[in-house]
Formats: sequence, C-alpha cells, structure tokens
Amino acid sequence: MFARTARLTLRPGWPEDAPALTHAIAHECVAMRLARLPWPYTIDHARWWLETPHGGDDHPLLIFAHDRGDQPVLVGGAGLHPAGPDHEGELEIGYWLTPDAWGRGYATEAARAVVDMARHALGRKRLVSGHFLDNPASGRVLRKLGFAQTGVGRRDCLARGEKVDCATFELAL
Repeated sequence: MFARTARLTLRPGWPEDAPALTHAIAHECVAMRLARLPWPYTIDHARWWLETPHGGDDHPLLIFAHDRGDQPVLVGGAGLHPAGPDHEGELEIGYWLTPDAWGRGYATEAARAVVDMARHALGRKRLVSGHFLDNPASGRVLRKLGFAQTGVGRRDCLARGEKVDCATFELAL
C-alpha cells in the first residue's frame, strides 16, 4: 500500500532505505516509546526488518516528508499490524517519528492516512492502538483521530526490557 498526503508519502520500505531508516529511528528517545524496537538499533536491524516479508494483516510503511527540500526525507514509520492476544483478529495502528520531525503534525497526518487505508482499502470496521503513559504526545495523536481510551494496562517494551504502563484505545470506522 502507498499513500500521499499534502506533505507526506507513505510507502513500504526497500532494502536501499536501510541507512536512512537507521538514521531516523536509532535514537534512544524513539526506542523507549516503541514496544518492538531493539536498543541499541543498528543498520543490521534495519536491513533485517526491510528484508523481512510482510503480508497478510501486517502493513508497515515508511513516512517520507516532501516539504523539507528538494528530496523526500525519511521522517518516520506508520502502519497496521495484527493486534495482541486481547484483540484477536483486530488490527493495531502504530507510528513513530524521528526527533527532528516531532511537533510538525506529521504523526497525525500519517496516521490519518493509515486509518483511511484501513477503512477504505481493507474494509476494516475497527482499529485498536495504545501508547506508553510516559509518551502523552502519542495519545494526543490518537485522540485527534477520534480514538477513545478503553483502559490502562502494561505492555512489553523490548528496548527497556520490561513491561511499561500503557493506555489502550479503539476507533470504530
């Protein structure tokens, strides 16, 4: 899947994106906000992830900003993934941005495009999501998209090596 918004292009990652992906995501402050990202993150992690086949209900996309100069710049990632065991058969939306892209509205713009894909291209009727409680900016994005908080729990964070308090959300499409 691909999407284009006013300032962004969302597309699958390609092997040649490994250096840009590593540069964008390999920040401790990013890793600590994501459930499945190892820390420290290396180019070998990026290569492995980009070469791993994705399909079925797994739709990872890279976010490229095209409002920052002549060439698009990789600023983050967004996508839909199978939700955990508490939401069997559901899709979960996730997103991240490199720190120098924070505060520009890119996360909301990209996540809105992903929600539209879930609704129109995949025919989904509901999405779930969540965020670590120490990352309230992610919760603000979810609320802007119309997600409602459904609870609070704990979720594994690979980078931290422990369970972290998180808020859970859902959105009827």
